[in-house]
Amino acid sequence: MATKRIKLTFPQELIKEPIIFTMAKKFDVMPNIRRAKVAESIGEVVLELEGTEKKLDEGIAYLRERGVKVEPVEGDDAE
Repeated sequence: MATKRIKLTFPQELIKEPIIFTMAKKFDVMPNIRRAKVAESIGEVVLELEGTEKKLDEGIAYLRERGVKVEPVEGDDAE
């Protein structure tokens, strides 16, 4: 199993959609929300994902395809 920490930025039109849940179910990855901030116009989530390397890559690609900005997180930003 591998672990990746990423920061997700959701545009306004995607804030209310269960994208993290859908990605987790579809690609068999375990999400762990480390930090979240949601406003009316934008949502930000620092997420730790656990799964196989292949499934993590597929899940992250799915998020990007849906319009979520995905950035790697390292160091203090992960908490």
